[in-house]
Amino acid sequence: MIRAMWTATTGMSAQELLIDTTANNLANVNTTGFKKSRANFEDIFYATVRDAGAATETGGTIPVGIQIGMGVHPTSVQKVFLQGDYEQTKNELDMAIEGNGFFQVMTETGEIYTRDGNFNRDADGYIVNARGERLQPDFSVPSDTESITIDQNGTITCLSSGGDTLATAQIPVYTFPNSAGLKAIGKNAFVETPASGDAIQGVAGEDNFGTIAQGYLEMSNVDAIEEMIQMIVAQRAYEMNSKTIQTADEMMQTVSNLVR
Repeated sequence: MIRAMWTATTGMSAQELLIDTTANNLANVNTTGFKKSRANFEDIFYATVRDAGAATETGGTIPVGIQIGMGVHPTSVQKVFLQGDYEQTKNELDMAIEGNGFFQVMTETGEIYTRDGNFNRDADGYIVNARGERLQPDFSVPSDTESITIDQNGTITCLSSGGDTLATAQIPVYTFPNSAGLKAIGKNAFVETPASGDAIQGVAGEDNFGTIAQGYLEMSNVDAIEEMIQMIVAQRAYEMNSKTIQTADEMMQTVSNLVR
């Protein structure tokens, strides 16, 4: 009975983590470029009372053993990089990646990678995100630019009022051997880790790299209905584990009363 209480405690802790993960997903249901998280669990070790296949006194073998599980614990909270829906903004510097890939942005601490393509020009004409960090490679839009076009391969072209080309550049796309191994640092950004592998630079639309859509933003890939169902399931599982603790406590009380 003591074992049952500790086992149920691990179940309650697991459901708390699941609720925490679900809450963060729902909080970011409208966050541009956000990728939902998924909590993964595994069962803990087992107490083996009798091994399956053990020899009996009559020379036979036991077909089924006795193992008592000790509960559950989390193994990971994994980012799910499924494509989000697209929203048309008509902002000429808004970009969405259709398929695999990330934009690279330079910060004070180094390169970060993001699916958030909400970019603008700063006072010097450089293409920057909402925090003023520059899209890589650095590219300054000439001050007399009348319009900007970005094709699906990431070629950005600045045109004058007369249609003349003032400047061009190539916006690369980056992928990773294991995107799930990236470390989320907030601000719609990720940094590489030993688990993700090194960033692989490529041209949008070539090989396994996604294309770039100008005037669109990729929205969060969170399905609110799915998350609400997950929350209900986690809540009920939490209640059932708490009921297990209550039942084990009542059984211990019964035993205690017998001793009296």
